[in-house]
Amino acid sequence: MAHFASSRDLCPTIKNILLLDSEGKRIAVKYFSDDWPTNGAKLAFEKSVFTRTLKTNARTEAEIAMFENNIVIYKFVQDVHFFVTGGDNDNELVLASVLQGFCEAVALILRNNVDKNEALENLDLILLCIDEIVDGGMILETDAATIAGKVASHNVDAGAPLSEQTLTQAFATAREHLTRSLLT
Repeated sequence: MAHFASSRDLCPTIKNILLLDSEGKRIAVKYFSDDWPTNGAKLAFEKSVFTRTLKTNARTEAEIAMFENNIVIYKFVQDVHFFVTGGDNDNELVLASVLQGFCEAVALILRNNVDKNEALENLDLILLCIDEIVDGGMILETDAATIAGKVASHNVDAGAPLSEQTLTQAFATAREHLTRSLLT
C-alpha cells in the first residue's frame, strides 16, 4: 500500500505569528501548533525569541534564526516586532513571504503609522489580518493588499473608512453581524 503525503507534509505550516512590543510584551499573538501546550510555555518562547533577536538589525529587511528546532523569521518596525515561526524543515522563503505579507498588511491597515499604540487601538483588525493569512497553521494568503482588502471588507459600515472606525464601532459592527446571523 502506497503512503501519500498529506497537504500538511507538502506545504509549510505556520506554528505561530507574534507581534510584540519593544519590551517583548504581547500585542497580538496566535499559535497554530501544540508545541507550546500552556500559556507559560508560550510566554517563555516569546521571551526567548525576543531576547535572542533584540540586538539584531532587522529593521531594513527580515532576518532568519533557529530557535528550539524552529525557523523564526522576524522584522522590526518602529517599536513593533513581527515574528513568524515554522518548523525546521520548512522553506524560509515561504515563511518570509508570510512575514512580509503580515508586515505590509498591518502597515496598510494602520496607514503606515506602525507603532505599539496604533497597533493596540486596531488590535481587532490586526487579529483579523492574522486570520486572513493563516488558518490552523495553513497559509491562506501572503499578498498584503489582498489581506488588507479582506480585513476592510469585514467592515459593515461602508460609509466610514476602516481607519476611522473606533474599537466601539467595530464591536457594534460585530454585534450586528452576530445578531443578524442568529436571527436568520
